[in-house]
Order: sequence, then structure tokens, then C-alpha cells
Amino acid sequence: MALVRTGRAGLGLRIAASAVVAFLYLPLVIIVVNTFNPQSAGLSFPPPGFTTKWFAIAFARSDMWSAMRLSAVVALVATVIALLLGSLLASAVYRTRFFGREAISVLVVLPIALPGIVTGMALRSSISLAQDSVSWLTFGTFTIIVGHATFCVVIVYNNVLARFRRMSPFLVEASQDLGASGWQTFRLVILPNVRTALLAGGILAFALSFDEIIVTNFTAGQQQTLPIWIFQALFRPRNQPVVNVVALIVIALTFVPILLVQVLTRDPAIARTSLVGDRRSRPAGAERGRT
Repeated sequence: MALVRTGRAGLGLRIAASAVVAFLYLPLVIIVVNTFNPQSAGLSFPPPGFTTKWFAIAFARSDMWSAMRLSAVVALVATVIALLLGSLLASAVYRTRFFGREAISVLVVLPIALPGIVTGMALRSSISLAQDSVSWLTFGTFTIIVGHATFCVVIVYNNVLARFRRMSPFLVEASQDLGASGWQTFRLVILPNVRTALLAGGILAFALSFDEIIVTNFTAGQQQTLPIWIFQALFRPRNQPVVNVVALIVIALTFVPILLVQVLTRDPAIARTSLVGDRRSRPAGAERGRT
């Protein structure tokens, strides 16, 4: 299918795009700017001065570091579980035909489509019922990981399944015809084709788990992840500058993975076609320099 290039965007489209970007990112800019606000309470834009003292105060908070470590551990373990289960499930759904296959596909995606509060209530009720027969099961790190894995699996599943659908269905058959074993086919044929999807799904799952708060509230018990720490600190006005610093850290930790996902999931063929289109749309002689 040929790609149609319509030329440069008009003024109205540019204004609309700029308005959307401002609507999405202006609140983040306010938070970032107020990180350097010398005032000890409240927000102001623009701030009346500039200071970096809140960074030292925030980095000295042991409770903040404990919450960040817990969030990192939970996100890492939930991502590993999601990579294992999500990739296996995507492979089963893509390569086999069985009764209820489409229903399973819908059920797998459902946890991320449902409101987080509904998922959190369901998990809390299930864990509470399970505590009657499992004495060691308490609300804490383990239950947070279970809760996060429910939606992290969906992220990996969608990424890997989409990549499977873009693969040629004859690659595995050709590998088997050439005498490759199942492990060799996986290592030399399947894995090279899906590794960027696995990496992108894992990065997205980690970022979503690290920032999650709704499901965590229902499954954390007495544990405190970083989003919960931020939410509770917001109700103490004197903590506002410290919260701004921590929010800036979270923005940075989230922005980098999302940028990596964007790069990894970009279709090289589309990128090359876009580059060729850019060159063809230039006036004659533009490639030889401007006069």
C-alpha cells in the first residue's frame, strides 16, 4: 500500500496541534518550574525566585527513598512476570486455533480496560477470601506485585501479539523444514523478530507499574510505594516543594522509557519512506545547497 504525502500542514492545523501539546504538557511545566521555587508552600507561575535547596532536602528523606525502592522492586518483578506470561499467551493465541480463543483474547485485555478502582476492589476481595486458607498471605509487597502484574501482562501481550501478526507465517515452517530444532527456531527465528516488542512491552510495563496508585491503594496494606508517598505528602502544604522534586524525578524516569519505546517500535520501512518523501518534496537544487 502506497503512502500518500499531503504536504506541509496548514496554519490552522499547526495551531490546533500546538494547543493540544500545551494542554497536555503545561501542567508538567508548572511542576518542573516550581521545583526551583524558593517559597516553602504553594505554587506560583512564574516563581518569585530560583533555588535548588529543595533537591538536597528531598534527597535526605529516607522515607522517600524507601518508597522509591519498593516501587522499583515491584515494577521490576511485575515486569518479569508480565514478560513471561504475556509472551507465552501471545504465542499460544497466535499460533494455535482452539475453542474460546477470541474470548480469551478479550478476557486478557479486560483488566486494563476496566476502571482501576474496580480491578483494585476485585483483587482486594479475592486476596481477603484467600487469607482464610493461606495463613502467610498478607497485604504487602507480594499482593502489590500480583495486582500490578494483572495489567502489565496485557501490555506485553498486546506488543508481542502485534509483532507476531507482522511476521511471515512461513518463517517457522521454513526453519523446521531446514531441520532446526524447536529451541533453534525460537533462538534464531522467533526471538530476533519479537525482541524489540518484548523490550518495548517490558519498558512500558515497568513505567506503568512504577507510576500506578489506584490498584496499589487496594493491595498495599501498610506498604508505601512512591505514588502513594506523593499522594499522602500532597496533603501537607509544607511538603509541596519536596513533592515537586520527587515528581520531577518520576517525570524523568517515565519520559526516558517512553522515548525508548517510541524509537524501538517505529517501523523502519515507514521511516525510510518518510525520509524519501521529505527529499522528493524539496525544490529542485535543494540537495546541492542554497544559493
